[in-house]
Amino acid sequence: MPKRALAQKRPFLLASIAAALAFYYLRAGPWPELYLIPLKGTAVGLLALYALLRHDSQDAKLLAVMMAIAAIGDMVMEIYVEAGAIVFFGYHLVALMLYLRHKREVLGTREKLTVVALLVLPSLIAYFLTVEDAARSEAALYALAMGGMASAAWASSFPRYRVGAGAILFVIADLLILAGYGPLQGSSVPQILSWPIYYLGQLLIVIGVAQTLHKRNPRLKLVSRRD
Repeated sequence: MPKRALAQKRPFLLASIAAALAFYYLRAGPWPELYLIPLKGTAVGLLALYALLRHDSQDAKLLAVMMAIAAIGDMVMEIYVEAGAIVFFGYHLVALMLYLRHKREVLGTREKLTVVALLVLPSLIAYFLTVEDAARSEAALYALAMGGMASAAWASSFPRYRVGAGAILFVIADLLILAGYGPLQGSSVPQILSWPIYYLGQLLIVIGVAQTLHKRNPRLKLVSRRD
């Protein structure tokens, strides 16, 4: 699809990508971090608008709520990490609601094993990545909710190489952030990789869910014919 046609059809999607790239590159410059916080929230906040405009259904609204919560969490994380984790806990609960509404009817043995691994492994990894003993239980609990989100995404009927993969990227990004307070403390790896991995995951989730909803019920599409 030509870039011009894409821009006409998906303005909020392109604006979201532009905001994500701008945040990633500007934070390495002389700009005060306080001014970059709204830009960070805008990147995923525009994905929420895209979800609302792409499809008119309860599921699309749940997707938009997920992304709106994530946008708030992204901004709060820049100020107070623990509070941001609480916000994202809400994101995982809404995501679970969405994915469980679209459970895959049949799961093979490998698929079931993958679902179990996605549920359990993030919590175990988070527990051992956490340096402070007092914080290990909280980190493991949050990661359990995150793993539940990822396993539900993989077990859903949404495309695995978009929605499932996006959820896994989300998990990787969050574990990288956690590692930055533990074994990777002082390393630039979490700061360099966590945001692009996280944003790509969210982008894949939004596109995968929105396109699937449109294919299953195109009559509920909200955009105009010119769009």
